Amino acid sequence: MSAPDLAVEHVVKEFPAHRAVDDLSFTVERGSFFSILGPSGCGKTTLLRMIAGFAEPDSGDILIGGRSMQGVAPNRRPVNLVFQQLALFPMMSVGENVAFGLARRGTAKAERMRRANAMLERVGLGGAAHKRVDELSGGQRQRVAIARSLVLEPTLLLLDEPLGALDLKLREHMKIELKQLQAAVGTTFVYITHDQSEALVLSDQVAVMNRGRFEQRGAPQELYYEPQTAFVAGFVGSANRIVGRVTRLDGELAELTTEQGWQVRVLRRGTFNLGDTVQAFVRPEVANLERDTARLPQDQSHYASTVQSLLFDGANSAVLVTEERSRFELRVALPQTGRLADLRVGEKVYFSFDPRRAACFAHA
Repeated sequence: MSAPDLAVEHVVKEFPAHRAVDDLSFTVERGSFFSILGPSGCGKTTLLRMIAGFAEPDSGDILIGGRSMQGVAPNRRPVNLVFQQLALFPMMSVGENVAFGLARRGTAKAERMRRANAMLERVGLGGAAHKRVDELSGGQRQRVAIARSLVLEPTLLLLDEPLGALDLKLREHMKIELKQLQAAVGTTFVYITHDQSEALVLSDQVAVMNRGRFEQRGAPQELYYEPQTAFVAGFVGSANRIVGRVTRLDGELAELTTEQGWQVRVLRRGTFNLGDTVQAFVRPEVANLERDTARLPQDQSHYASTVQSLLFDGANSAVLVTEERSRFELRVALPQTGRLADLRVGEKVYFSFDPRRAACFAHA
C-alpha cells in the first residue's frame, strides 16, 4: 500500500501567547481534495506554513509522499502554494508566468514552453500563452496561478484562501472550476479556508479546526448532518442555537427548557444528565412553517409565532419568527417553491421541527 501524500504526526507549534497547533495528527490520501476549515486564529495558516516549510514544528513530524520533511527547505519540498494574492509577473506573458518555475529549474526553453502550453490547455486557457496578465479576468488569473504551480508536478498543491479576493459571482464560478480541475489533474489539493461553502462544495474530506485541533473530520455531508461537537454544529452551516436546562430524558431524545419557559425536544449528542445546561442547534431548513397547524406534521410539537423580518435571498429566502410564549427568535427557511412568499411582518404563523434533526450538546 502506497504512503499517503501527506502525513502530519503529533505536530505542535507554540507562540508566546498561545499554542497554535496542538498535537495534531492526520493523513491526506493521494489524489484527494482535502480542506481545513476554521475561523481566524484557529491555527490553519500556521499548519499550512509548516507543511510548506516556512515554519518548523516545535515537535512532531510532517511527511510528504512518505518522506520526512525535517530539515528540508521550502524550495526542496514537493509542494507548491497558491495564495489569495496571486503574485503574477505583469511584465511577463501568461506562458512565461506559467513556465517561470521550470526556468528556475533550468529546463530548456522549448520544453518549458511546451509544458506551459499543455498545462494552460488543462486549465481551460489554451491559446492564452501570448497574452499579458492584465488582459485576463480575475478568474483567468486564478487559473494561471494554479497552472504555474501544477506545471512543476508537485505532490501537494497548497491553497491558502485563494478565492477570497474575488467577487461573489466569480467566487461561486471558481469553486466549480477548482473542483473539476482537481478531479482532472489528480494532484492532491490541501485547501485552507474560513468559508464553509467553499469547503463543503469543493472537498472530498473536510477537517474543522478550532484552537489548534481538529474538532471533526469527514465528508461534507457528515459534518453538516451529523456534527459531533457544538462547535461544528454552530460553525458549519446556518443554525439556530437554543440554550436551556435538561428537564427530561427519553432514550435518544432530551427535552430542554429555556429560561423563558420554552420546551423543545431534541436529539442527544454526547453525555449529559437531568438538570444540566445544554445547547441545541436547529437548522433553518429543518423547521416547517405554515399559516395553520393542520398542514404541519401531526407527530411534532407546534409553536405559535409572529413574523418579525423577511429575509429574501432567492432560493435561500427565510423569515425570522418569534415564538409566542418565550419570545425566542428563530430563523426558518421558506419553501423553494415560492409558497409563503407573500408572508408579511406581524403575521401569525406556526412552526415545528423533527427533534431527531436538531442536535443537542452539553454547554461548554
